[in-house]
Amino acid sequence: MSNMKKIGTGSSNLWLLCLLFFISISYSQAQISSTRAFEQLGSELPTPNTYRTGSGAPGKDYFQQQADYKIKVELDDENQRIIGSEVVTYYNFSPDPLKYIWLQLDMNMFEENSINALSKTGGIKDKMTSAQLKGLNSASSVYGNVKGDKKLGYNIKLVKDLKGNDLKHTINSTMMRIDLPAPLANGQSFSFKIDWDYNVTDYYGRSGYEFFPEDGNYNYFIAHWFPRMCVYDDVEGWQNKQFMGSGEFSLTFGNYEVSITAPEDHVVVATGECQNWNKVLTKTQQNRIAQAAKSNEPVIIVSQDEAIERSKNPSKKKQTWEFKASNVRDFAFASSRRFIWDAMQTDVYGNGRKIWSMSVYSKEGNPLWEQYSTKVVEHTLKSYGNRTIEYPYPVAISCHAEPRGGMEYPMISFNGGRPEADGTYSAQTKAGMIGVIIHEVGHNFFPMIVNSDERQWTWMDEGLNTFCQYLAEQEWDREFLGRRGEAQSIVPYMRSDPSQMQPIMTNSENIIQFGNNAYGKPAAALNILRETVMGRELFDYSFKEYARRWAFKHPKPADFFRTLEDASAVDLDWFWKGWFYTTLPVDQDLAEVEWYVADSQDPEITKAAAREDYDEKRNTLSVINNKKDIAETVVEKDEKMKDFYNSYDPFAVTPQDKAKYEKYLAGLSEDDRKVLASATNFYAIKLKNKGGLVMPVIIKMEFEDGTSEVVRFPAEIWRQNAGEITKTVPTKKKVKKFILDPFHEIADIDTSNNSFPREPEQPTRFQLFKDGTAPAMNPMQEARQNKGAKIQSAD
Repeated sequence: MSNMKKIGTGSSNLWLLCLLFFISISYSQAQISSTRAFEQLGSELPTPNTYRTGSGAPGKDYFQQQADYKIKVELDDENQRIIGSEVVTYYNFSPDPLKYIWLQLDMNMFEENSINALSKTGGIKDKMTSAQLKGLNSASSVYGNVKGDKKLGYNIKLVKDLKGNDLKHTINSTMMRIDLPAPLANGQSFSFKIDWDYNVTDYYGRSGYEFFPEDGNYNYFIAHWFPRMCVYDDVEGWQNKQFMGSGEFSLTFGNYEVSITAPEDHVVVATGECQNWNKVLTKTQQNRIAQAAKSNEPVIIVSQDEAIERSKNPSKKKQTWEFKASNVRDFAFASSRRFIWDAMQTDVYGNGRKIWSMSVYSKEGNPLWEQYSTKVVEHTLKSYGNRTIEYPYPVAISCHAEPRGGMEYPMISFNGGRPEADGTYSAQTKAGMIGVIIHEVGHNFFPMIVNSDERQWTWMDEGLNTFCQYLAEQEWDREFLGRRGEAQSIVPYMRSDPSQMQPIMTNSENIIQFGNNAYGKPAAALNILRETVMGRELFDYSFKEYARRWAFKHPKPADFFRTLEDASAVDLDWFWKGWFYTTLPVDQDLAEVEWYVADSQDPEITKAAAREDYDEKRNTLSVINNKKDIAETVVEKDEKMKDFYNSYDPFAVTPQDKAKYEKYLAGLSEDDRKVLASATNFYAIKLKNKGGLVMPVIIKMEFEDGTSEVVRFPAEIWRQNAGEITKTVPTKKKVKKFILDPFHEIADIDTSNNSFPREPEQPTRFQLFKDGTAPAMNPMQEARQNKGAKIQSAD
């Protein structure tokens, strides 16, 4: 701590004291050049209009299109092939006449000459496999290069109107344009038919199959499997940006009637409600469904033993499952004879409306999936619904795809998280499985309901959803081992190589660190808004208002930014600019603290303090040694060498001192006397913004008496100098230590400069190890080995 400095309380000095107390901010004369950190976004956002207002709400002329589908599809289990036929009815509610329409052919991403394959980069390494060599110029997606030797991509067999006339169409990689016989005017609709087929890929993170060599069977997770309408809106016109693998989907709401023909012994789950359980389920399964409709706990519809038995004797017969879904943007399904199936239908929101929560999984998922999956589905619907809008659909399904990752579609999701072969699992595996189910089921809200453009802005669904996931995880288990959401979780990314970062406002296909940029950073930013910048009450209301305004619509980033400001009266342009439009990190430096107290001028106090200071400074090493080495001084030996000053005490209070003090007091005003009586300490705290990203300042003061206090100052404290400021804090107690960001809430990348006086640096630790050690066991395996006891699935 800096030495105390006294401020006099005469007329001019009292003015200085009041200036420190009431204004309390001073700025370095050598100010940094303006960063315009607090200028409004202005031209960075589109001009409001009658389609999208300046408040962030849909305008009076807002429109969106509709596409209804009637689809018949067969899953060819012997050849791992999809064979489909669809009738699409497209409704034009835009003010524009449409000469042509665009559809998405996402499976064409896997063609040899796709943009995905041709735009891959990478060089030759010293050692490479043939698959790695091939992969340098072949299509890939979430899990890397797509396996298999079959021809991939759509085989479009016909495109006709309902009268049987061929429709002229042009396929450009993952997009297909259909030229209409006549322009489609506002309020009109057009129906057409498409027949197609394609070979299913090995599961690549979004769609495909998982093969099980032990019994020769497949689990199918079928998505973006049919030609789907592109979005036409007021901002992009046709959103027909090619599908390259990272930027997911931009889709139109509509109604679906889908007939899925699969092997007779398969369990099929899909977007929407099954219309013919009475035909495709056994009597026993129907009775179990009826029981599940009244149960608050999951009921087994198809047991593990039943699934195993089916897998041993595959049926060659087929049957058709009928599904309907209303007002959804997409349709996906899963199918397998290996599926275990459990379900419950519960009153999630306490309003009398019951919703199905379901899970399907093969035996490899147990014991985790039977114990947790369906309960996590229900929890997710409740948590997200309370923060946004109530889940409007009749069912939500979690399907166990592969050990890793997850993918979302309306009412159905494909999720990872798999125990070891012996049924044990680590705490991280359990948390990962629960977390991914929350995340993927949560996607029903973003973007399945609040239908943002994933092809353009990944963060608008992944970032918002990861934030809600973090909140739902905390509601699930107070000690949940989550990866993202907390401000400090994004610190390693924000302190990483700037050349490997881009702003959050970066197109989905151009992002380098995808998980950090589109998931982690936006989630941390929203958590900071909620906890530190806006407060929970204002944030929760504004976030819910955004979901309410844009449910079943197509929001853009400006609609989100504007709504949160509009509903809270908090200017957040500085926040959006810093967190979403730059890669600047947070690094606040508590550079210096100066301590001031008001000088009372009471001689009893001032002279006693002077005596203490004199005695302390006189106690030097030389003085100490001289007392030992000099037996007797001349003055001590000869009394005649003493005079007045040998007995004079300069620190004694004299009558003159007292008279002067009384005269001083008589000249003070009542306010002056209050300042003197308060005995307030004033600490001038110099702060530097070394990272460049302006943020609120949170300071914890630890007092000499063992107590503490936290003071908070808004980000606007930096508004006139974003580089260096001095904030003066008054307090009755003496401060022993100052700590910046004591609760790790602003994502500060360097905490070594967050305290004053400075903390000693912590050592960097290393581990000694030897090669060839056996793989570590998870705690459940260790317990089995040590106790020889069977470990139960419950914690």
